[in-house]
Amino acid sequence: MGEREGRRTDKKWRRYLKRALLGILLAALVVVIGTVGLFLYFYYTLPPMKDISDYNPPLMTRVYSADGQIIGEFYQERRILVSNDKIPRLLRQAFVAAEDADFYRHRGISWLGIFRALIRNLQAGRIVQGGSTITQQVVRSLLLNRQRTLSRKIKELILAHRIEQRLSKDEILYIYLNQIYLGHGNYGVGAAAEDYFGKSVEELNLAEMAMLAGLPKAPELYSPLRNFDRAKRRQAYVLKRMVEEGYITEKEARDAYATPLHIKGRGNRFLEVAPYFVEYVRQYLIERYGEDEVYTGGLQVYTSLDTRMQRAAQEAVRKGLLAL
Repeated sequence: MGEREGRRTDKKWRRYLKRALLGILLAALVVVIGTVGLFLYFYYTLPPMKDISDYNPPLMTRVYSADGQIIGEFYQERRILVSNDKIPRLLRQAFVAAEDADFYRHRGISWLGIFRALIRNLQAGRIVQGGSTITQQVVRSLLLNRQRTLSRKIKELILAHRIEQRLSKDEILYIYLNQIYLGHGNYGVGAAAEDYFGKSVEELNLAEMAMLAGLPKAPELYSPLRNFDRAKRRQAYVLKRMVEEGYITEKEARDAYATPLHIKGRGNRFLEVAPYFVEYVRQYLIERYGEDEVYTGGLQVYTSLDTRMQRAAQEAVRKGLLAL
Protein backbone atom coordinates (compact mmCIF):
# COMPACT_ATOMS: atom_id res chain seq x y z
CA MET A 1 0.00 0.00 0.00
CA GLY A 2 2.73 2.41 1.05
CA GLU A 3 4.90 1.41 -1.91
CA ARG A 4 2.02 2.04 -4.37
CA GLU A 5 1.43 5.51 -2.88
CA GLY A 6 5.15 6.21 -3.08
CA ARG A 7 5.24 5.21 -6.75
CA ARG A 8 2.20 7.41 -7.48
CA THR A 9 3.90 10.34 -5.73
CA ASP A 10 7.09 9.76 -7.76
CA LYS A 11 5.07 9.71 -11.00
CA LYS A 12 3.34 12.96 -10.03
CA TRP A 13 6.67 14.65 -9.33
CA ARG A 14 8.08 13.37 -12.63
CA ARG A 15 5.02 14.74 -14.46
CA TYR A 16 5.41 18.11 -12.73
CA LEU A 17 9.12 18.13 -13.52
CA LYS A 18 8.50 17.31 -17.19
CA ARG A 19 5.86 20.02 -17.44
CA ALA A 20 8.16 22.54 -15.75
CA LEU A 21 11.04 21.67 -18.08
CA LEU A 22 8.73 21.80 -21.09
CA GLY A 23 7.44 25.20 -19.94
CA ILE A 24 10.99 26.52 -19.54
CA LEU A 25 11.99 25.20 -22.99
CA LEU A 26 8.91 26.73 -24.61
CA ALA A 27 9.55 30.06 -22.89
CA ALA A 28 13.19 30.01 -24.02
CA LEU A 29 12.09 29.14 -27.56
CA VAL A 30 9.61 32.03 -27.59
CA VAL A 31 12.34 34.43 -26.40
CA VAL A 32 14.81 33.19 -29.05
CA ILE A 33 12.24 33.30 -31.87
CA GLY A 34 11.02 36.72 -30.72
CA THR A 35 14.56 38.13 -30.55
CA VAL A 36 15.51 36.71 -33.96
CA GLY A 37 12.24 37.99 -35.43
CA LEU A 38 12.83 41.44 -33.97
CA PHE A 39 16.39 41.43 -35.31
CA LEU A 40 15.25 40.49 -38.82
CA TYR A 41 12.45 43.06 -38.73
CA PHE A 42 14.82 45.89 -37.79
CA TYR A 43 17.49 44.65 -40.18
CA TYR A 44 15.19 45.03 -43.18
CA THR A 45 13.25 48.12 -42.04
CA LEU A 46 16.00 50.39 -40.65
CA PRO A 47 17.19 52.95 -43.21
CA PRO A 48 20.43 52.23 -45.08
CA MET A 49 23.49 54.11 -43.87
CA LYS A 50 23.85 56.50 -46.80
CA ASP A 51 23.94 59.87 -45.05
CA ILE A 52 26.28 59.13 -42.15
CA SER A 53 29.34 60.08 -44.19
CA ASP A 54 27.88 63.58 -44.59
CA TYR A 55 28.57 64.30 -40.96
CA ASN A 56 27.26 67.77 -40.20
CA PRO A 57 26.92 68.25 -36.42
CA PRO A 58 25.66 71.39 -34.66
CA LEU A 59 28.46 73.96 -34.41
CA MET A 60 28.68 77.05 -32.23
CA THR A 61 28.61 80.61 -33.53
CA ARG A 62 31.35 82.94 -32.31
CA VAL A 63 31.39 86.73 -32.16
CA TYR A 64 34.73 88.54 -32.51
CA SER A 65 35.84 92.07 -31.69
CA ALA A 66 37.67 94.29 -34.19
CA ASP A 67 41.00 93.10 -32.77
CA GLY A 68 40.08 89.42 -33.20
CA GLN A 69 39.18 88.51 -29.62
CA ILE A 70 36.19 86.27 -28.89
CA ILE A 71 33.51 88.29 -27.12
CA GLY A 72 30.53 85.92 -27.36
CA GLU A 73 29.35 82.39 -28.20
CA PHE A 74 25.92 81.03 -29.16
CA TYR A 75 25.37 77.29 -29.38
CA GLN A 76 23.11 74.31 -28.92
CA GLU A 77 26.17 72.09 -28.43
CA ARG A 78 29.57 73.67 -27.79
CA ARG A 79 31.62 72.08 -30.55
CA ILE A 80 34.70 73.00 -32.62
CA LEU A 81 34.88 70.65 -35.60
CA VAL A 82 38.38 69.21 -36.02
CA SER A 83 39.26 67.80 -39.45
CA ASN A 84 40.63 64.28 -39.72
CA ASP A 85 44.15 65.40 -40.61
CA LYS A 86 44.32 67.70 -37.57
CA ILE A 87 43.63 64.96 -35.00
CA PRO A 88 46.99 63.74 -33.56
CA ARG A 89 47.77 60.04 -33.78
CA LEU A 90 48.44 59.81 -30.04
CA LEU A 91 45.07 61.38 -29.26
CA ARG A 92 43.32 58.73 -31.35
CA GLN A 93 45.31 56.00 -29.62
CA ALA A 94 44.52 57.38 -26.15
CA PHE A 95 40.76 57.20 -26.79
CA VAL A 96 40.98 53.76 -28.42
CA ALA A 97 43.05 52.39 -25.52
CA ALA A 98 40.61 53.76 -22.95
CA GLU A 99 37.29 53.12 -24.70
CA ASP A 100 37.63 50.27 -27.21
CA ALA A 101 40.92 48.36 -27.35
CA ASP A 102 39.59 46.06 -30.10
CA PHE A 103 38.44 48.97 -32.30
CA TYR A 104 40.78 48.18 -35.19
CA ARG A 105 40.02 44.45 -35.00
CA HIS A 106 36.21 44.23 -34.76
CA ARG A 107 33.47 45.06 -37.27
CA GLY A 108 31.33 47.25 -35.07
CA ILE A 109 30.52 44.72 -32.35
CA SER A 110 33.14 43.28 -30.01
CA TRP A 111 31.91 40.06 -28.43
CA LEU A 112 35.30 39.76 -26.74
CA GLY A 113 34.85 43.25 -25.30
CA ILE A 114 31.36 42.39 -24.03
CA PHE A 115 32.70 39.21 -22.38
CA ARG A 116 35.68 41.07 -20.90
CA ALA A 117 33.39 43.78 -19.48
CA LEU A 118 31.08 41.12 -18.01
CA ILE A 119 33.99 39.41 -16.23
CA ARG A 120 35.38 42.69 -14.85
CA ASN A 121 31.96 43.81 -13.65
CA LEU A 122 31.37 40.47 -11.92
CA GLN A 123 34.79 40.67 -10.25
CA ALA A 124 34.12 44.22 -9.07
CA GLY A 125 30.56 43.46 -7.98
CA ARG A 126 29.36 46.56 -9.83
CA ILE A 127 29.43 48.07 -13.31
CA VAL A 128 32.97 49.37 -13.85
CA GLN A 129 33.22 48.82 -17.59
CA GLY A 130 30.80 48.88 -20.51
CA GLY A 131 30.86 46.56 -23.50
CA SER A 132 29.95 49.10 -26.18
CA THR A 133 32.39 49.72 -29.00
CA ILE A 134 33.30 53.17 -30.31
CA THR A 135 31.10 52.42 -33.34
CA GLN A 136 28.14 51.63 -31.09
CA GLN A 137 28.72 54.87 -29.20
CA VAL A 138 28.62 56.77 -32.51
CA VAL A 139 25.31 55.08 -33.37
CA ARG A 140 23.88 55.88 -29.95
CA SER A 141 24.94 59.51 -30.14
CA LEU A 142 23.85 60.21 -33.71
CA LEU A 143 20.97 57.92 -34.56
CA LEU A 144 19.22 56.52 -31.49
CA ASN A 145 17.73 57.64 -28.21
CA ARG A 146 19.17 56.52 -24.87
CA GLN A 147 16.31 54.23 -23.82
CA ARG A 148 17.64 50.97 -22.39
CA THR A 149 15.39 48.55 -24.23
CA LEU A 150 15.98 45.33 -26.14
CA SER A 151 14.74 46.86 -29.39
CA ARG A 152 17.13 49.82 -29.08
CA LYS A 153 20.07 47.49 -28.41
CA ILE A 154 19.22 45.39 -31.49
CA LYS A 155 18.98 48.54 -33.62
CA GLU A 156 22.33 49.67 -32.22
CA LEU A 157 24.04 46.39 -33.20
CA ILE A 158 22.58 46.46 -36.72
CA LEU A 159 23.47 50.10 -37.36
CA ALA A 160 26.97 49.65 -35.91
CA HIS A 161 27.56 46.82 -38.39
CA ARG A 162 26.23 48.97 -41.25
CA ILE A 163 28.46 51.91 -40.33
CA GLU A 164 31.49 49.61 -40.33
CA GLN A 165 30.56 48.45 -43.83
CA ARG A 166 30.14 52.02 -45.04
CA LEU A 167 32.97 53.95 -43.36
CA SER A 168 36.66 53.41 -42.69
CA LYS A 169 37.98 53.16 -39.14
CA ASP A 170 39.52 56.63 -39.42
CA GLU A 171 36.18 58.10 -40.54
CA ILE A 172 34.34 56.45 -37.63
CA LEU A 173 36.95 57.72 -35.19
CA TYR A 174 36.75 61.21 -36.72
CA ILE A 175 32.98 61.30 -36.08
CA TYR A 176 33.42 59.88 -32.58
CA LEU A 177 36.08 62.40 -31.53
CA ASN A 178 33.98 65.31 -32.78
CA GLN A 179 30.69 63.98 -31.36
CA ILE A 180 31.54 62.64 -27.91
CA TYR A 181 30.41 64.62 -24.85
CA LEU A 182 33.39 65.58 -22.65
CA GLY A 183 31.80 67.58 -19.87
CA HIS A 184 30.89 71.19 -19.03
CA GLY A 185 28.90 71.63 -22.23
CA ASN A 186 31.79 70.56 -24.48
CA TYR A 187 31.17 68.20 -27.39
CA GLY A 188 34.19 66.79 -29.19
CA VAL A 189 37.91 67.05 -28.53
CA GLY A 190 38.23 70.48 -30.18
CA ALA A 191 35.96 72.29 -27.72
CA ALA A 192 37.25 70.28 -24.74
CA ALA A 193 40.93 70.95 -25.54
CA GLU A 194 40.24 74.67 -25.79
CA ASP A 195 38.05 74.80 -22.69
CA TYR A 196 40.21 72.72 -20.33
CA PHE A 197 43.68 73.66 -21.57
CA GLY A 198 43.31 76.73 -23.79
CA LYS A 199 44.83 74.85 -26.73
CA SER A 200 43.94 73.39 -30.10
CA VAL A 201 44.09 69.59 -30.32
CA GLU A 202 47.34 69.86 -32.31
CA GLU A 203 49.00 71.60 -29.38
CA LEU A 204 48.07 69.03 -26.73
CA ASN A 205 50.79 67.04 -25.01
CA LEU A 206 50.44 63.38 -24.00
CA ALA A 207 49.39 64.24 -20.44
CA GLU A 208 46.53 66.41 -21.70
CA MET A 209 45.47 63.84 -24.31
CA ALA A 210 45.25 61.13 -21.64
CA MET A 211 43.21 63.44 -19.42
CA LEU A 212 40.69 64.05 -22.22
CA ALA A 213 40.55 60.35 -23.13
CA GLY A 214 39.53 59.53 -19.57
CA LEU A 215 36.42 61.71 -19.71
CA PRO A 216 33.86 59.80 -21.89
CA LYS A 217 33.10 57.20 -19.21
CA ALA A 218 31.80 59.88 -16.79
CA PRO A 219 32.58 63.43 -17.98
CA GLU A 220 31.47 65.32 -14.88
CA LEU A 221 32.83 62.73 -12.42
CA TYR A 222 36.33 62.79 -13.96
CA SER A 223 36.35 66.51 -14.75
CA PRO A 224 39.69 68.12 -13.77
CA LEU A 225 37.70 71.25 -12.91
CA ARG A 226 35.60 69.44 -10.30
CA ASN A 227 37.91 66.78 -8.87
CA PHE A 228 41.50 67.02 -10.01
CA ASP A 229 42.71 64.03 -7.95
CA ARG A 230 40.05 61.76 -9.44
CA ALA A 231 40.88 63.08 -12.92
CA LYS A 232 44.57 62.25 -12.32
CA ARG A 233 43.69 58.69 -11.32
CA ARG A 234 41.69 58.31 -14.52
CA GLN A 235 44.58 59.80 -16.51
CA ALA A 236 46.91 57.19 -14.98
CA TYR A 237 44.51 54.44 -16.09
CA VAL A 238 44.50 55.75 -19.69
CA LEU A 239 48.32 55.94 -19.77
CA LYS A 240 48.52 52.39 -18.40
CA ARG A 241 46.16 51.17 -21.12
CA MET A 242 48.24 52.94 -23.79
CA VAL A 243 51.33 51.10 -22.53
CA GLU A 244 49.46 47.77 -22.56
CA GLU A 245 48.36 48.37 -26.15
CA GLY A 246 51.91 49.23 -27.22
CA TYR A 247 51.16 52.86 -28.13
CA ILE A 248 53.69 54.36 -25.70
CA THR A 249 56.54 53.15 -23.47
CA GLU A 250 56.40 52.95 -19.69
CA LYS A 251 58.86 55.85 -19.49
CA GLU A 252 56.64 58.00 -21.71
CA ALA A 253 53.69 57.14 -19.46
CA ARG A 254 55.62 58.10 -16.29
CA ASP A 255 56.83 61.35 -17.84
CA ALA A 256 53.31 62.22 -19.00
CA TYR A 257 51.83 61.54 -15.57
CA ALA A 258 54.48 63.80 -13.99
CA THR A 259 53.81 66.63 -16.48
CA PRO A 260 52.12 69.59 -14.74
CA LEU A 261 48.63 70.35 -16.04
CA HIS A 262 47.44 73.92 -16.35
CA ILE A 263 43.65 73.79 -16.35
CA LYS A 264 42.20 76.89 -17.94
CA GLY A 265 38.54 76.58 -16.95
CA ARG A 266 35.31 77.65 -18.52
CA GLY A 267 35.32 81.09 -16.88
CA ASN A 268 37.87 82.30 -19.44
CA ARG A 269 36.20 81.13 -22.64
CA PHE A 270 35.79 84.64 -23.98
CA LEU A 271 35.98 88.29 -22.98
CA GLU A 272 32.74 89.51 -21.41
CA VAL A 273 33.47 93.14 -22.17
CA ALA A 274 30.23 94.08 -23.92
CA PRO A 275 27.31 91.78 -22.95
CA TYR A 276 24.63 94.20 -24.19
CA PHE A 277 26.39 94.61 -27.52
CA VAL A 278 26.71 90.82 -27.89
CA GLU A 279 23.01 90.42 -27.12
CA TYR A 280 22.21 92.99 -29.83
CA VAL A 281 24.35 90.98 -32.27
CA ARG A 282 22.51 87.78 -31.30
CA GLN A 283 19.09 89.31 -31.93
CA TYR A 284 20.25 90.79 -35.24
CA LEU A 285 21.62 87.42 -36.41
CA ILE A 286 18.41 85.60 -35.47
CA GLU A 287 16.32 88.12 -37.40
CA ARG A 288 18.55 87.79 -40.45
CA TYR A 289 19.49 84.08 -40.48
CA GLY A 290 17.05 82.37 -38.12
CA GLU A 291 17.57 80.84 -34.69
CA ASP A 292 18.62 77.41 -35.95
CA GLU A 293 21.46 78.82 -38.06
CA VAL A 294 22.67 81.01 -35.20
CA TYR A 295 22.78 78.17 -32.65
CA THR A 296 23.93 75.29 -34.89
CA GLY A 297 25.44 76.81 -38.04
CA GLY A 298 28.92 77.64 -36.78
CA LEU A 299 28.85 81.28 -37.94
CA GLN A 300 31.97 83.42 -37.46
CA VAL A 301 30.81 86.99 -36.79
CA TYR A 302 33.32 89.86 -36.91
CA THR A 303 32.25 93.19 -35.40
CA SER A 304 33.65 96.71 -35.18
CA LEU A 305 33.82 96.66 -31.38
CA ASP A 306 37.19 97.84 -30.02
CA THR A 307 37.76 96.04 -26.71
CA ARG A 308 40.28 98.62 -25.51
CA MET A 309 37.89 101.50 -26.14
CA GLN A 310 35.01 99.50 -24.64
CA ARG A 311 36.92 98.96 -21.41
CA ALA A 312 37.87 102.64 -21.28
CA ALA A 313 34.21 103.63 -21.75
CA GLN A 314 33.06 101.22 -19.03
CA GLU A 315 35.70 102.55 -16.64
CA ALA A 316 34.64 106.15 -17.35
CA VAL A 317 30.99 105.26 -16.62
CA ARG A 318 32.00 103.49 -13.39
CA LYS A 319 33.98 106.49 -12.18
CA GLY A 320 31.15 108.84 -13.13
CA LEU A 321 28.64 106.80 -11.13
CA LEU A 322 30.94 106.73 -8.10
CA ALA A 323 31.29 110.51 -8.27
CA LEU A 324 27.52 111.05 -8.02
